[in-house]
Formats: sequence, C-alpha cells, structure tokens
Amino acid sequence: MPFSSAERALLLGGHQIGPRVIARLEQLGVEDLDTLAEQQIEPLVGLIADMLHAPCWRASPHARTAIGNAIAIARAARERAR
Repeated sequence: MPFSSAERALLLGGHQIGPRVIARLEQLGVEDLDTLAEQQIEPLVGLIADMLHAPCWRASPHARTAIGNAIAIARAARERAR
C-alpha cells in the first residue's frame, strides 16, 4: 500500500522531494514513514539506481539529498509520534 495522503504531503513538503522520488521509494516497497525511517541513504540510492538501470541516480547529489531529506522527515515524524 503506498504512502498515505498525509505522509505523502509531509514528504512533498521536504526540500528536493517530488512525486517521482516518492514513486521510486514505493516501487522498492518503502511505503510508509516507519519503513522509510529505518533506511540509510546510500543503500537506498543504490537500490533505486539498480532498479532503474541508471547509474546517474547513484552519482547524483540531488538524489542523495532528496532521499536523505525524506529519511530525515520520516525519522522526525517517528520521534514526534513517541
């Protein structure tokens, strides 16, 4: 099941996080903030690059920033929920 509309809105509010970044996460099965909060930037960027057969994703500072920001948002949301 994809991110809820509230989670999607929260992520889209993050710097450099757009609908395609969220779609890539969902394609990997990362479909909620709890799962996203457990991820690390480099392995996740690598999985997306491999899935897309796009080494440019792995080398892109923009991609790493977007994924890092998404993970940070997920971790902050998890902390607020505690």
